[in-house]
Amino acid sequence: MTASLRLLAPLTFTLLLAACGSQPERPASSAPATPSAGTSRPAPPPPVATPRGGGYYKDDGPASEIPDNLDQIPDAVPRWEPLHRPALRPYEVFGKRYEPNTSVRPYKARGLASWYGKKFHGQKTSIGEPYDMFAMTAAHPTLALPSYARVTNLQNGRSVVVRVIDRGPFHAGRIIDLSYTAAHKLDIIRNGSAQVEVEAIVPTGSSTSYAQVAPPPQPAVSPPVVENALPAGVYLQLGAFANADNADNLKRHLVGELDWVREEMHIVRANGLHRLQLGPYASRPAAENIAERIRSALGYKPTIVLR
Repeated sequence: MTASLRLLAPLTFTLLLAACGSQPERPASSAPATPSAGTSRPAPPPPVATPRGGGYYKDDGPASEIPDNLDQIPDAVPRWEPLHRPALRPYEVFGKRYEPNTSVRPYKARGLASWYGKKFHGQKTSIGEPYDMFAMTAAHPTLALPSYARVTNLQNGRSVVVRVIDRGPFHAGRIIDLSYTAAHKLDIIRNGSAQVEVEAIVPTGSSTSYAQVAPPPQPAVSPPVVENALPAGVYLQLGAFANADNADNLKRHLVGELDWVREEMHIVRANGLHRLQLGPYASRPAAENIAERIRSALGYKPTIVLR
């Protein structure tokens, strides 16, 4: 996710998401130990590809070297943290509107879990922190950020606690994207995905608040390319956001997931929104054909836009 964005991501239309930014550095009490250098092994064989089930984006996957101590990395420790206000705004992806929780509250759901790895390692998540594939984190479409959740693999009973810091997944049927380590501890790396139960954890004592501090220093990165005008034609709109970084995160996710698409993805800024659009197409039927292929691949159908 993120990442940055877990962060397909890592996305809006009307009242939109502005993820990334002002979040204090994660405290040592909730940050899993970073694997030590020099204790690594070659990455295991790639996960078994499952049609439409999937474990990660096509050009993503495990790192070339996997630390030996993944099983010793502790679960995230639930605690009250200031919420990241921009990541709580409603947003829309592939025509589906998401209403994130604006507070940490009870939540329980079952569905498919996937994971994201090297493609997003070090990139910004929706709260501005860099994504660490070897930390105990996750991406969720609507849970308050940051917050904590217990994820249980319904096939083997294994359970972990993760810190939710990113948005996604945006693939029909999936309810959470896990870090590599979290997926490893649940034993879903090889299969790529698994049926899980996700339950939000509400810490005791104190109460939640919003982050009011300046964002932590971030490594220098190239800003997303924003185009204010595109040639006339027919386009497919994939998402819209108040923040350009969120649109860029989704673009990176989809470039890997939709690697068969020939047309370019563009981030267009207008009326305070950053819209991710694909095209142009010479005709509406041509765009409809690609939209249907995207629906078959991801479970969601993009919106057609005429320019």
